[in-house]
Amino acid sequence: MRSVQDALYNWLSIKVVCDARPEDTAASETLDLFNGIIKDEHHLTNIDVTTDEMMYYVSFTHEGEAKKTRFPRELIEVMLNQINQEPDKYCNFPIED
Repeated sequence: MRSVQDALYNWLSIKVVCDARPEDTAASETLDLFNGIIKDEHHLTNIDVTTDEMMYYVSFTHEGEAKKTRFPRELIEVMLNQINQEPDKYCNFPIED
């Protein structure tokens, strides 16, 4: 990911899916990937998410500086809404050992 904003957008989009579908192994693995990107590549810490009717707000520390950004709910929830509208297309396939 080239920008912190893009990385946070992707991370938050899949985090919302994981929060709504904790049994979804594909979403969980994808969240792990984006956790690595935002922490290892962009060095973000102290990440906190809040929301209201219109927006998601993300507070974080980047290179020692406290920062904030926001994303419209409709953009962040696109993936979750699509899954909820067509759940048969998004079956969970548990990982086998």
